[in-house]
Amino acid sequence: MHPRKTITDSHHLGKQSPRHRLIAVSALTALLLSGCAGGAEEDPAAQSTAAAVETPSTPSSSDAEPTDAEPTETESAEESSEATASPESDDASEPEVLEESRPASFSIPAIDADSELLHLGLRENNTLEVPPGAPGSPASWYTGSPTPGEAGPSVFLGHVDDSAGQPGVFAALPQLAEGDEISVYREDGNTAVFSVTKAEQYGKNDFPTLEVYGNTDEAELRLITCDGYNETTGEYEDNYVVYATLMN
Repeated sequence: MHPRKTITDSHHLGKQSPRHRLIAVSALTALLLSGCAGGAEEDPAAQSTAAAVETPSTPSSSDAEPTDAEPTETESAEESSEATASPESDDASEPEVLEESRPASFSIPAIDADSELLHLGLRENNTLEVPPGAPGSPASWYTGSPTPGEAGPSVFLGHVDDSAGQPGVFAALPQLAEGDEISVYREDGNTAVFSVTKAEQYGKNDFPTLEVYGNTDEAELRLITCDGYNETTGEYEDNYVVYATLMN
């Protein structure tokens, strides 16, 4: 475990994402970790262009060359079967998600981490509110992201250490492995259980904003803290991000 740096009240997350249940890719800006690490802000115009790209439509049957051949009985039966099966295939491909409900707390048995969750949004200057740095402080859910279990990436923020230099609630995130479970207890009484899919350490100059905060069809979770402590500067230079997907 790398050396710890005391986090003061000036340690905060910076730029906002638009307040929306699904963080709109076309208007997404980076969430920064000031004094710790963060993603370089991306050009919203470029993102709008990317979001507007559409897959070319399949030519309609009227555009195809005419033919005098009549379909055989076998062909007709196959077409009928495919037409009947299509709706079922579409339904089966839709990811399972939960209705909106704010999170109350979470637990991660693999690293013995748990806490209640603060619900924090944006300050008047559009910087992101973060949990207090005092010893024992909980993690927080960013209210501009989907609630855990809804489609999209629900974002949890937590300190790697506290103001006394002791391990914070997310100090052990780098110990998580693929398949470890994260249980989020929701205000509606349901528990959303997520499975870790990967974890990445990102420098502030190459932070993949869209990958971390962009829309997803499935219900996903992002746990974010600081990493990459620089003994010379006394600052964290990276973000550590754990990705997890809702277990069906």
